[in-house]
Amino acid sequence: MIAILDYGINNLRSLQNALDRIDVKWETTTEPDHETKLIIPGVGAFGAAMERLRPLKDSLQQMAKSGVPIMGICLGQQLLFSRSEEFGSHEGLDLIAGTVSYIPKVAGLKIPHIGWNKLEILREDIIVSLVPNDSYAYFVHSLVVKPEDSSCVVATTEYGVEFASIVQAGHVWGCQFHPEKSGDIGLEILRNFANC
Repeated sequence: MIAILDYGINNLRSLQNALDRIDVKWETTTEPDHETKLIIPGVGAFGAAMERLRPLKDSLQQMAKSGVPIMGICLGQQLLFSRSEEFGSHEGLDLIAGTVSYIPKVAGLKIPHIGWNKLEILREDIIVSLVPNDSYAYFVHSLVVKPEDSSCVVATTEYGVEFASIVQAGHVWGCQFHPEKSGDIGLEILRNFANC
C-alpha cells in the first residue's frame, strides 16, 4: 500500500491512474502514518505548499528517520529539501539537506522547462533498477534542487545546466520529473518505489 499525500494543492489523479496501471494499491491521506510508504506529489509554488505541510513537518521528519520510504515528485521533490528561493525564501521539510533555486537563464532557453529529457544515471539505486541510462522522462519545472551532499544524486539531466533529476538519502527519494507521465520508464520507477 502506498499513501499519496493530499495537501490541497496537488494534482493526484494522474498518479493514482499510474499506480492502478502497475497494480499497486494506494490511498490518499491528509495525515500520513508511520506504517505506509508515502508519495508527496506536487504542482504549484513552494511557499504555498509549505503553508499546508508545516503542521506535518515534524511527523514527516520522524517518518524519514524511522525508515519509512518517502518519494517526492516535481514540487514534491523540492519540498524534501531545506530551503527554496522561489518567490522569496522558504523553509522546506528538510528531509534532504540542500536548497532549491531557479534554473539559470540562458539565451534561447525556455523556462519553465517543459517536455521530455534524458536521465543520466550516475549510480545504482533501487529506484532506477531496470531503468536504462539515457531514458527519457517528462519534466515541468522552473526550479532545481542542489543537495549539500553530491552523493545523494542518483541521476542528472541537462537543460542549460546539469541538475539533479533523481535524488536519494536514506529511505527518501525525489524525482524532478513526473514518473506518472513518463510512460513505461516512469511506471518502472513507481514500481521500484512500491517494492523498496
